[in-house]
Amino acid sequence: QVQLVESGGGLVQAGGSLRLSCAPSGFSFRHFTMAWYRQAPGKERELVAAIRPGGTTNYIDSVKGRFTISTNNAKNTVDLQMNDLKPEDTAVYYCRAPSVGRGGTWGQGTPVTVSS
Repeated sequence: QVQLVESGGGLVQAGGSLRLSCAPSGFSFRHFTMAWYRQAPGKERELVAAIRPGGTTNYIDSVKGRFTISTNNAKNTVDLQMNDLKPEDTAVYYCRAPSVGRGGTWGQGTPVTVSS
């Protein structure tokens, strides 16, 4: 069964850091593009970062230089390192495998709250 399980969210002060992890199962995630999305209260879900099988990454402008997406071979996870967090980064963060399963596969989400 294809599944994505996120962890690592929480409450942090502005300027702090968090590391989110996504644990895929049921498929070989290194062969697929993996992505992190977020949805803030009252806003649409948006793509934050993606990593392709060859290692190419892309980010939305608002997180460039602060967030890093990577695959962790030791833990078999897709991680999102978030530094210099801002209150506007507050959202529920979702892991997604856009090409796995009908319409892609989503995790259940992990909340991140950044206090000012």
